[in-house]
Amino acid sequence: MSGGEGKFTPGSMLELFQVEVENQAGVLSSKLLELERNPRSISLLEPLMRAAHSIKGAARIVNHPLAVTMAHALEDVFVAAQNKDVTLGAHHIDALLKGVDMLIQLSCLAEEEIVAGLASTRRGAVDALAAAVRAILAAEEAGSEPEPAPAVVAAVEPARPERDEGTGQRVLRVNAANLDELMGLAGEALVETRRLHPFADSLLRLKRRQAELGTVLDHLHETLRVTEINERSAEYLRQAQQLALECRKTLAEQLAQLDQFDRRTTYLAQQIYHEASASRMRPFSEGVSGMPRRVRDLARSLGKEVRLEISGLETLVDRDILEQIEAPLNHLLTNAVDHGIESREERLALGKPAEGVVRLEAHHSAGMLIITVADDGMGVPLERLRRTVVERKLSTADLVAGMSENELLEFLFLPKFSMKGEVTEISGRGVGLDVVLSAIQQVRGSIKTSSEAGRGTRFQLQLPLTLSVVQGLLASISGEPYAFPLARIDRTLKLGEAEIFSLEDREYFLLDGERIGLVAAYQAFGLAAPGEAAEASYAVVVISDRHNRFGVVVDRFLGERSLVVQALDPRLGKIKDISAATLMENGEPALIVDVDDLVRSIDKLVSAGRLDKMEQSHARTGAAAKRVLVVDDSFTVREVERKLLENSGYLVDVAVDGMDGWNAVRTGSYDLVVSDIDMPRMNGIELVAMIRKDQGLKNLPIMIVSYKDREEDRRRGLEAGANYYFTKGSFHDEALLEAVVDLIGEAAQ
Repeated sequence: MSGGEGKFTPGSMLELFQVEVENQAGVLSSKLLELERNPRSISLLEPLMRAAHSIKGAARIVNHPLAVTMAHALEDVFVAAQNKDVTLGAHHIDALLKGVDMLIQLSCLAEEEIVAGLASTRRGAVDALAAAVRAILAAEEAGSEPEPAPAVVAAVEPARPERDEGTGQRVLRVNAANLDELMGLAGEALVETRRLHPFADSLLRLKRRQAELGTVLDHLHETLRVTEINERSAEYLRQAQQLALECRKTLAEQLAQLDQFDRRTTYLAQQIYHEASASRMRPFSEGVSGMPRRVRDLARSLGKEVRLEISGLETLVDRDILEQIEAPLNHLLTNAVDHGIESREERLALGKPAEGVVRLEAHHSAGMLIITVADDGMGVPLERLRRTVVERKLSTADLVAGMSENELLEFLFLPKFSMKGEVTEISGRGVGLDVVLSAIQQVRGSIKTSSEAGRGTRFQLQLPLTLSVVQGLLASISGEPYAFPLARIDRTLKLGEAEIFSLEDREYFLLDGERIGLVAAYQAFGLAAPGEAAEASYAVVVISDRHNRFGVVVDRFLGERSLVVQALDPRLGKIKDISAATLMENGEPALIVDVDDLVRSIDKLVSAGRLDKMEQSHARTGAAAKRVLVVDDSFTVREVERKLLENSGYLVDVAVDGMDGWNAVRTGSYDLVVSDIDMPRMNGIELVAMIRKDQGLKNLPIMIVSYKDREEDRRRGLEAGANYYFTKGSFHDEALLEAVVDLIGEAAQ
C-alpha cells in the first residue's frame, strides 16, 4: 500500500504488545496464586509456561530485550517445574509475581524509553530480578531457599483483559464519553417513540368522531327522505356522506400504518437501547481480577494466612459502577485481613483452620446488584466498640449500654473513626468506613453490616445494576411528577386519619412497631400546597438514611417505571434534594429525588419546628389555587420564576418556547401567562398576539419578563397586548409578585 497505509508503526506495535502483556499477566497472576495453594498441580504449569512464552515471543517482535530477558527467566522456571526438576512453593511465588509486575511495567515503556533502558539502571533492575527468578532453579539443586527477589517499585495492577473470556470475541477500546453519549441518545430515542402513543390516541378519538359524523349524516338523510327536498340539497347531502365515508376509510388506513410504524420504531428503539446498555455492562471479574493477589500480599506482610474466594465472576455490572466500587471493595478487603482475620496461632488456639477465608460474592437480586464481603475472623468486638465510642465522646456510657448491635455498628461509618490504637502503614489513621459509605452513596447504593463474635463480619452492598437507568416510583407532588429510586424506599403505604397520632406537636404513625414521623412532601421540597382535591387517605413513601427515617406524604402514586437518567447541567450546581432528571413516556420531564439530601432537609425542618400538621396541609389541597403558565426557553429562568410563584402559593406550569406555550394555553385553564420574548419556533410577541386574537383567551392577563430593556421593546410588548413588561436584569421578586397580585389577586391559602 502507498503512503504507509495498512502498515504497523512502532507505536502501534508497542500498543499491541502492551495489550498482549496485560492479557497474559492476568493469566500468570491468577495461576500463580492457584499454584501457591496447590503446589503439586501440574495442570497449572502449562498455561503459565504458555503465557510466559507468548510474552517472550511478542517482546522479540517489538525489539524489547528487557522484556525478553524477564519473560525468558519465568519460562525457564515453569519448564523446570513441568519437568519436575523443581517444586514451586510460597517463597518461590513471591519472586515469580514480582517478575510479572516487572513485565507489566516494561510493557508500558515508550520506544525511546526501551532504547534508553538498555544503558540505564533499569537494565540492572531487570537483570537482578531475572537472576533472582533463575535462582529458584539453583536453590532447588542445592537444596536451599533462594535469595529474596528485589522489590519491584510501583508495581502496576494487571489491566482489564481485551478479550471476552466467555465468548472469545475481540473487545475494542471505546472512548467512555462516546459510549455515554450513545447511551443517552438511545434513551432519548426510546422516550421519543413513546410520544406516538398519545398521537395515536388522538387519531382514534378523531376516528370515533368521524363515525359519529357518518351516523348523523345517515339520520339526516333518513329525515329528509320523508320531506320534500330540492335536488341541489340532496346532491350536497350525498357528497357529504361520500366524503365522510372516504375520510373514515383513509383514517382507518392511516391508523393501521401508524400502528405498524409505532410497533417497529418502538421495537428498534428498545433494541438499540438494550444493545447500548449491554455495551456498558462488564463481568464482575474485570473489576476484581487483581484482588486475590492484593489479599495474598497483604496477608503475608501481616504474617497471616488468608485466602480470598470470589463467586459471581460472570455477574454483569455497569462499567461506571465497577470502576467506582473498586476502591471501597479494596478497603473492605483490607479491613477483613487486617482487623478481622486472626493470626495463625490465634486461629489454631480457637479450633479454627490456620488459613482464614475472605469471601467476595456478587449476584443480582430484585433488580439490584448485591455484593457481599464476609470473613470468618473474630467479628467486631462490641464491648471494645462501646468503650471507643464513649472514649471519643460520641455518646454517653448509659446510652451506649442500651444500644443494639446494629446501632453500635453504625459508629464504624463515622468520619475518622478507628478502633486501632496504633498507626501502621495499613490502618489506624482514621480513614475508615466513612470513605466506603460515601463512595457507595455516590452510585445510589447502600451498605448493611452484621457481625458475630468469633464467626466473622459481613458487609452487604446494595447497588443499582446500571447508573443509566433507575427503577423508580413516580409520585405527584404539588401536581408535578417526582421519582423516588426504588432502592432507597423502605415502604409505601396508604394511611387513614385514624392511623396518625400526635406527640409533642409532631405527627407520627406506627410501622412494624417503630414510630415514624410524617411530613408533607410539598413542604419538604419548598413547593406550594397542591390545588387538587384531597383524597380520603394519605399516600406515604417511607425513606431513611443511616440516622433518620421519615414518612413523606405525596399527592398520589403514579406507578413504578424504568427511568432513563438524564444528568443535570453542571452549571446549575447541586440542586437541593434532587440528583438527576428523567423523561416520562409522554415526554414530560420528572426530577429524581436525592433521598439522602431530602432526609437531611426534613431533619432541618423538624429541628427548626417548621413542619405543618397533616390536617393543615391536607385542608389546603381543597382550596382553589390560581394557576400560572411560565413560558421561557431558559431552564434556569423557568425554575427561578416557578419557585418564586410556587413559594407564594400559586400553581405553576412551564412551557419551553412560544409554540409549547400556545399549545398549553389552548388546552389548559390559566389565570396568568408569564412569557419571555426571544424563543424558538414562536417568540413572546407572537404568542401574546395569538392569545389576544383568540375569543376565548383575549382577556387572559399576560406579563412579559425579558432581557430586552429598550423602550421600543417595552412598547412593542405592551402594544401586542401584554399587561406588564419587566426586564430580567432589573426586576425584584417583590415587584414581580406585586404585579401578579395586581393582575390575578393573591394565591388561595
